[in-house]
Amino acid sequence: MKLSTDSENLLIEISVQKKIYLEGNLLKILDTDNENFRTYLNKSIELDDENRKKRITLSKQIQDRNIELELKQSQLEQKQNENNKLLEDLNNALFLAEKAKLEALNEVSVLQTKNQFELIGTIVKIALCVIVGVGIIVTSMYVFAMSKDSTETTLIGNTWSNLFGILLTNSFSIIGTIMGVKYATEQEK
Repeated sequence: MKLSTDSENLLIEISVQKKIYLEGNLLKILDTDNENFRTYLNKSIELDDENRKKRITLSKQIQDRNIELELKQSQLEQKQNENNKLLEDLNNALFLAEKAKLEALNEVSVLQTKNQFELIGTIVKIALCVIVGVGIIVTSMYVFAMSKDSTETTLIGNTWSNLFGILLTNSFSIIGTIMGVKYATEQEK
């Protein structure tokens, strides 16, 4: 295909002034008898080949970069999945630790309560033994004084009566205190 002389001269002028040349498959079908335009066409073909090579190289670099980015993204997703699994395992371990802590605290509470009840039982037994022991001793003394026809039986009788009153009062006081402590510790829970 041949262009008019004016078109050829215009294309040559554009290439000199603005450094713009024809590109693409159009160059393969153009033909001319003008030596200046022939030089222009050869220069255009040469520049077109260089531009194509640059575009192909750039496209290949972009494709390689995209493949690299996809690989990195895949690795990041894999790491994210690993992190999520580790976080889930950590949450499960934390839940189990909290559960074990609660169970241990419950067992300690049960042991403390058991020890408190045992201590309270021991205190009550000792208090009752002391009360019964004092009662037996005082009663024995009163009976002994009566059997010897002592003149002090009235005094011992009054003392015996007062002692039993005090022992009863103290025993109820001890039992009331123990029950109060038991009630207070139950309210704290």
